[in-house]
Amino acid sequence: MSLRICQVSVLASKPITESNALPSESSNSHSIAKDSLDRSQSKTHANSFGEDQPKATSASDMLVDSFGRLHTYLRISLTERCNLRCQYCMPDDGVELTPSPQLLSQTEIIRLASLFVSSGVDKIRLTGGEPTVRKDIEEICLQLSNLKGLKTLAITTNGITLARKLPRLKECGLTAVNISLDTLVPAKFEFMTRRKGFSKVLESINTAADLGYNPVKVNCVIMRGFNDDEICDFVELTRDRPINVRFIEFMPFDGNVWNVKKLVPYAEMLDKVVQQFPSLKRLQDHPTDTAKNFRVDGYCGSVSFITSMTEHFCAGCNRLRLLADGNFKVCLFGPSEVSLRDPLRSSIDDEGLKEIIGAAVKRKKASHSGMFDIAKTANRPMIHIGG
Repeated sequence: MSLRICQVSVLASKPITESNALPSESSNSHSIAKDSLDRSQSKTHANSFGEDQPKATSASDMLVDSFGRLHTYLRISLTERCNLRCQYCMPDDGVELTPSPQLLSQTEIIRLASLFVSSGVDKIRLTGGEPTVRKDIEEICLQLSNLKGLKTLAITTNGITLARKLPRLKECGLTAVNISLDTLVPAKFEFMTRRKGFSKVLESINTAADLGYNPVKVNCVIMRGFNDDEICDFVELTRDRPINVRFIEFMPFDGNVWNVKKLVPYAEMLDKVVQQFPSLKRLQDHPTDTAKNFRVDGYCGSVSFITSMTEHFCAGCNRLRLLADGNFKVCLFGPSEVSLRDPLRSSIDDEGLKEIIGAAVKRKKASHSGMFDIAKTANRPMIHIGG
């Protein structure tokens, strides 16, 4: 389907509402030869790491690890605070928040971001906590979007307040949106998030599409016995709107009571989708993609699977993380962190900061541990790390 056709269908389609978010169950259940699909996937995924990787330059040496991976994507957590209490993100008894004076100020965020962008980072994603609860988010977006060399400024949000803030955020240079939504059933939403707000999230998804974000990415963590029965319902969201539903394997973090029995592997999720949507086709992935991307024939949007637990994508990883307290993290699942806030507040110059960053990047391992080792490794709750 061409982009033009897709855009026309978006304008003609009706927004997602609570009443139409859940499609009627299809009686047309099909199967497809799995080995044929696997061969197609293998061929599409055959690009070796580094084939399309950006080449390192002297300006970006600090972003190149000992395995030759150039890190051009920085995730910045703006806050540890959140207006939801999602079970896979926050422990039952909550988390101890870092005192405000110990969090990065707007000036500090911009200085560090500028250093990373001038060294080769061309994509920044704002995370949290919930980034939209930070009062100066508009000014932060405006300053970041003006950094020379930055191509993409994205946000990952729970969507609770996004609908009313997004028009201004777009004016301030926000170019991409990921919205978390783990269920299409309002009662389940309230159970999972321990808060109300389902209709507000749907409104934010519709607002993003209406404002021209294409695709609007919808992040969905799949957990057995909770929402694994909704996988095909989420696929239906991609029929008429430019939505990319991203099914994420349940990952272990401190306090989220991870259990392998709750994990729904990528292969199982894919089988469910193929049974109901036999025209599902693999799309071309970029070597640095975390997701395996698909589209149902004739659908406007797309479907992706993020397989952190069962099929890691460490070889193409180009991501780094700056936490709200100023700690720098080179791997989501690695416990190692180094403070950039403390040297920053000790009046260190840019060259000194580059040395600290470069040394941390060089210590990055070839890949993270297996899922059971990850589950036993001390790591911060996701709300501290940033989504």
